[in-house]
Amino acid sequence: MYPLHVEFHFTILLETTLNLQDYWDNICNKIVLFIYAFKYLKCIHIGLKKIDNLFYILIFSIIIYDNNTYGQYYTVKERIMHLQTFDEKPLHYGYFLGFNNFGYQIQYNSNYSVPANRNFPNNKRGLNLPNIELIKNTGFNVGLIGDLRLNKYLNLRLEPGLYYTQRDLIYPDATRGLTNDEDYLREVKSTYIHIPLLIKFSAKRINNLKPYLVAGVSTSFNLSSNEKNNDDNYSNVFRVTSQSFNYEIGFGIDFYLVYFKFSPSIRGIFSIQNELIQDNNINSPWTSNIKNLLSQGVAINLTFE
Repeated sequence: MYPLHVEFHFTILLETTLNLQDYWDNICNKIVLFIYAFKYLKCIHIGLKKIDNLFYILIFSIIIYDNNTYGQYYTVKERIMHLQTFDEKPLHYGYFLGFNNFGYQIQYNSNYSVPANRNFPNNKRGLNLPNIELIKNTGFNVGLIGDLRLNKYLNLRLEPGLYYTQRDLIYPDATRGLTNDEDYLREVKSTYIHIPLLIKFSAKRINNLKPYLVAGVSTSFNLSSNEKNNDDNYSNVFRVTSQSFNYEIGFGIDFYLVYFKFSPSIRGIFSIQNELIQDNNINSPWTSNIKNLLSQGVAINLTFE
C-alpha cells in the first residue's frame, strides 16, 4: 500500500498521460489527413496555384484551430438536461398552432371517364370526361392539448382544435349542363372543429430531444357544411356533411427547452366516409358524376407544453 498522497499524484499523472496520448493521436490523424488532402487537391487543381494555396492555407488553419481547441478541452461535456421530470407527470396540458393543406379524394361513377360508345345499365353511356381539377389552399389551425401518461413510452392525447381550409373544384369544359364561367368553379370553404384521440409512441429520450409517432381516430364538425341548406349548386351552394370521421398518423420530435417542451409535428388526416350531399336534381352536372368525396389533409403543428 502507498500513502494516500502518492496514489493521488499517481492518478493525476495517469490521467494527464492519457490526455496527452489522445492529443498526440489527434495531431497525427490531422497530419495524415492534411497530407492526403494536399495530394488530392494538387492533382485536381494543378496549374491553378493561387487557388491551391488558398485551399492549403484554409485547411491548415482549420487543423491548427481544431488542435488548439482540442488542447483546451480534452473531453466532451454532457449537455444540461432540461425538464428531467416533465414526462413523469400523469397529466399535462398545452396548446398548438399550425398550418394545414386539405384536398379531396374524388371517386367517380363507373361511366365517368370511359369512352362515349360504351353502354352501362339504366341506359347510361360513357361520359369520357377528364378528372375534376382540385386546387388546395393553405389553411391554419389552433387548439388545445390534454396528455395522459400511460407508461414511459405511451401517452393518450386529446387535441381539440379549430381548422380552417379551402378547396376549389374546377369542372372540365366538356361537362354537360355548365354554361356560365362561374358554373365551372366551386369554392368549398370549411371551418372544422376537429377532435382527435391519439396514441403517442415515444422513443427513448436523447439529451434534450425525443422522436415519436402518433396515430389515432378523429371526428370533424364542419361549421360551413351547408348540409341543412335547401339551396344547392344551382344556387352556387356546394353542400357537404356536417360531420366526418377520420384516421390520422404522423410523427414529430419533442425538444426539451429550459421552461417548456416544444414539439413540431406533421400528420396526415384521412376521412373514411363520403362527405358529398347530392343536389336536388339527380342529373346535376356538379354532383351526379361523383360517387364519393373523401377529405384528405396534411397538418403541421407547433406544440407548446
